[in-house]
Amino acid sequence: MALAQFPHKDKVEIIWRSFQLDPSLKTQPGLHTYDYLADIKGLSKEQTARMHEQVEEIGRQVGIEFHFDKAVVANSFNAHRLIQMARAQGLANDAEEHLFRAHFTEGKNIDDQDTLVNIGEAIGLDRQEVAAMLASDLFADKVNDDETLARSLGIRGVPFFILNNKFAVSGAQDPQLFFQALHQAWSDYEKTPASSS
Repeated sequence: MALAQFPHKDKVEIIWRSFQLDPSLKTQPGLHTYDYLADIKGLSKEQTARMHEQVEEIGRQVGIEFHFDKAVVANSFNAHRLIQMARAQGLANDAEEHLFRAHFTEGKNIDDQDTLVNIGEAIGLDRQEVAAMLASDLFADKVNDDETLARSLGIRGVPFFILNNKFAVSGAQDPQLFFQALHQAWSDYEKTPASSS
């Protein structure tokens, strides 16, 4: 929403980076997300459900449909490899949107090979190439490099945004805050000698 209003939006490049909140997470399709979160956070299932209901309401206000009650507890490493593959072909935005919808809205297992192959095909990747990538360790180094970078920057949560390699916005924030951050980053960018060439 902020980017849509930003006067220099056509000059903004979005680079998606890989980051796993819990790289050791085991995919457990039979475990309810609220039970999983209650266990690791030391809360009751009712508390985690209420927290997610609040997020669902905030999402509705900005046109995002969440169904956390359907979400599958899944390790996202292979999904991140798919994003890296898509990124190499200029399709990272599409991959992210499809994966977010699959996980947060449709309740699909984003660690399932068929799900990932179908998403890859839906965004324009070749099914066989996606399947071959998932059967290999291709793009694992890219995921690991991004996660190492995030740790070196002290990033411990998502979403996390870095603008112009200098300004950070942490968490889901009001679009007005992002709009201000875009203006601040653009102003700083215009002051750098490289931007004027």
